[in-house]
Amino acid sequence: MKEITELLSALETHIDPEIAIPIVVAVIVFAAVYFLFRKKEVPPETVAKEQPEAVSAEPEGVEPPPEPSAPEVAPVQVAEPAPEPIEVPEEPALPEETEAEPEELRTEEEPEEEKVAQEPEEEITAEEEEDDTEGDFFSRLSLGLSKTRRGILQNLEYVFSSGRIDDAAWDEFEEILIMSDMGVATTAKLREKVSSAVGAGGSGDMEKIKTLLEKEILDILREVESPVTDLSAKPTVFMVAGVNGVGKTTSIGKIANRFTREGKKVMVAAADTFRAAAVEQLGVWAERVGSDFLRGQTGADPSAVAYDAVKASVSRDIDLLVIDTAGRVHTKTGLMDELKKLRKVVARELEGAPHETLLVVDATTGQNAVEQARVFGEAIGVTGIVLTKLDGTAKGGIIVAIAEQLGLPVKYIGVGEGLGDLREFDAEQFTKALFTSDKEALH
Repeated sequence: MKEITELLSALETHIDPEIAIPIVVAVIVFAAVYFLFRKKEVPPETVAKEQPEAVSAEPEGVEPPPEPSAPEVAPVQVAEPAPEPIEVPEEPALPEETEAEPEELRTEEEPEEEKVAQEPEEEITAEEEEDDTEGDFFSRLSLGLSKTRRGILQNLEYVFSSGRIDDAAWDEFEEILIMSDMGVATTAKLREKVSSAVGAGGSGDMEKIKTLLEKEILDILREVESPVTDLSAKPTVFMVAGVNGVGKTTSIGKIANRFTREGKKVMVAAADTFRAAAVEQLGVWAERVGSDFLRGQTGADPSAVAYDAVKASVSRDIDLLVIDTAGRVHTKTGLMDELKKLRKVVARELEGAPHETLLVVDATTGQNAVEQARVFGEAIGVTGIVLTKLDGTAKGGIIVAIAEQLGLPVKYIGVGEGLGDLREFDAEQFTKALFTSDKEALH
């Protein structure tokens, strides 16, 4: 205390020592308590950083009191990162949702990749169906056409049930056939021929109208009945076209299976190089049915793959080469230009090839199938139609529209998932199945 008093005297201060000494002591005590508090409350890292600031604050004496507020805020800010970890656990919900979306997209956009594993496995188990009799196939065909048949016959029966025939009844007759996708032009011709046969003022005998309609449809379909070319050329080349999603790859696998079962040596070439899923699926089919398989690199020139396939089929003594083509392309050239180029390459490398240019169309697409057949036919000279998915559709009349409007031969029809459910088209069998009742189809 003496030293403090002397110091104050030396400084010639007018502060009363009795007042100044307690103040200085209080400041020192406050500073000591402050440091003890900070050591207990603040993390070691913060203390280590802020100790120099505390030391520099001691000489100023009066200023330390406002400083505690700043250090107290600092510990709160240091501790506040705790809420952030609370938000972080909640955010993983977003990745789960974004991860779920690709899975949904895979089921929608890449069904073919799933079908690579599923379709062939399910269909291969149906190999025994190849031994089924024509009667068994007729039953399946008739049942497959049941929706189309009901849409036509039941509605016609309702229209003509009163026994009265007038223009209004024939207008409804047209509407019913158009609803089955026989097309406006084809329906108009059928109305003219059937109504003429019935005669003006004739009775609305449903059996007679049904018989007349069946006869007219059979006459149209007989015009496009054409067997698939024989395999006299070696190798015989089938070029198969069609837009994505119509069942082109599956149809190729079934065609390859039919000929391998007949003892023919078959090669399948995957020239649809833009869809990896289609290539993989075709590879699975080739392995299952026992045919050779040739593929190109993803994105490679389809014509180059076709060229290699022709050369390989000649060297391996192949009986039948089936070339799968693109349903769409991702280049500046159009699909038709790409198909024309591929066809030209095949024709150049093997005289007479391709011996069949088959177009696969989906019966469920209705009039779109007619337009596809028209466009592809004009571009690449389609020699035959493969009509798939006739089972379970109410639009089975599309085959009549294709036959009457385009005159393109119908080579194969598909009525189910089994290997034996793709058969060569028989006009009489098809027409009979279309007009056979459900009960008759079962027996």
